[in-house]
Amino acid sequence: MKPTLNIICCMLLLLMLTACDKNFEKINTDPTQLSQGTIKFEYVFTSAQLDANGNPDGYANGIFQSNLAYASTMMQHLSSTNPAWYGDKYIYNANYNGVYWTTFYSTGIKNVIDVIENTRDKPEKANLYNIARILKVWYFQQMTDLYGDIPYSEAGLGFSKGITNPRYDTQEAIYADLLNELQDAASKLNPDDAANTLGSADLFYEGNTDKWKKFAYSEMLRIAMRMSKVAPDKASDWAKKAVAGGVMQSNDDNALTPHEDQSTRPVSNPVGLELHSREPNGYRLSLTFVNFLKTNNDPRLRYIGTVIEDPTNTDDLGNDDPDAQLGQPNGYDRTEGAKDISNAPNWPGDQNMYSVVNRTTFSRESAPTFILTYAETALLQAEAAQRGWITGSAATFYNNGVHAAIMQLNQTGANISDGDASNYVSAHPLVSATALQQINEQYWVATFSDWLETWANWRRSGFPVLTPVNYQGNSTNGTIPRRFVYPLDEASVNPANYSTAAGRITGGDKLTSRVWWDKE
Repeated sequence: MKPTLNIICCMLLLLMLTACDKNFEKINTDPTQLSQGTIKFEYVFTSAQLDANGNPDGYANGIFQSNLAYASTMMQHLSSTNPAWYGDKYIYNANYNGVYWTTFYSTGIKNVIDVIENTRDKPEKANLYNIARILKVWYFQQMTDLYGDIPYSEAGLGFSKGITNPRYDTQEAIYADLLNELQDAASKLNPDDAANTLGSADLFYEGNTDKWKKFAYSEMLRIAMRMSKVAPDKASDWAKKAVAGGVMQSNDDNALTPHEDQSTRPVSNPVGLELHSREPNGYRLSLTFVNFLKTNNDPRLRYIGTVIEDPTNTDDLGNDDPDAQLGQPNGYDRTEGAKDISNAPNWPGDQNMYSVVNRTTFSRESAPTFILTYAETALLQAEAAQRGWITGSAATFYNNGVHAAIMQLNQTGANISDGDASNYVSAHPLVSATALQQINEQYWVATFSDWLETWANWRRSGFPVLTPVNYQGNSTNGTIPRRFVYPLDEASVNPANYSTAAGRITGGDKLTSRVWWDKE
């Protein structure tokens, strides 16, 4: 059974008493500070897991500004006429671009490093130590995929080595170390040590080391496939190691964070809270996404979209009939000018005729958050097999991935039958000539709500082929952004290292520049 609300709140209260700072520099403080008194590092780890979805104090910034306002609209899953949803029109906003960095370095990454530093030499905490290393890899992949070169090897070493201005490691070096960390940590998990377990303090797997191994090797596969264009030989080698190590095998292996419907933080799903309660009228489903689902007769559509006469009426579940769903085009506003939404092609006459996210699945506070899933893993295996990097049938991996992606919606509250999922798979077989496109289009659908991952895989693969918008005053000359810009205060608090890192970026520290693995 997943941890109860009371357990989660107790863990959070404990963390709030020990880790309430919000500045990046505080990650470079005494890592033993949390060990004073009776701090249980199992619960510090719990907080690090919660932080992965948006930390207790800054979740609205980290999740709304990065995942929703930017990535979801850039990837044309969502659309917005609200000017604060900058990603819809590729407009640079310094606060939004820097918030993931400032928020997660000072919360989730700080917490997971605290756990690692305080359990490193404690045999009785070996599983906690190695599981924390695995979660740290997930965090740093997220961070480097967004920004490129970042502080990594020297992050968190202010107390032990006096490094208060950490250097920026290259993304290539970071990736190499992340892969090694996963391999080493996974190999050292001990499933037989009954006393050495996280238990209910682990929100994903309740301390199940077998599932953490699958998480580690699935994360290894994700990292490997990210290198498919820039370093195909390494990608192939590490994909083989990941599959041999043992990746996720079913939706039972999905890494999910449970949430409860409290309309408060941190127990609520931050995406669901934003979509349902805080921004109910700020967005619509994108025309691109709805048309893709409709064209393919996708059984997920009724569980992803709904049409609501007044989205601000948060009690209204609306009409989820697939035929009623209508996507809003990206790149429009409500300024009564040429780009006013009323001037969009096939304008329905009322903006509320455009679909919003279904309130029985993703748009609710108690929906779980997907961290890493079997569906993603199987689809990446399909691509690896299609490239000839691993053994097995690309078509079989693809079928398994699509089927799992459909059925995982039942973990959000949907009620899709196995038969409906199987019928969809049968009607959409993998075709060798278009395999890479099909696989990555399905990855695009499967990562709905995890839009930072959607964006990363799109940058890597180029699929789906999206038509950019070219809104007046945009910051990219009408091209979809390729990375986030470093926070403005980095130039003042860590100037030498920032300047060195920015100088390595081809094209400069801009939205249009590419990270290492994002090869044209």
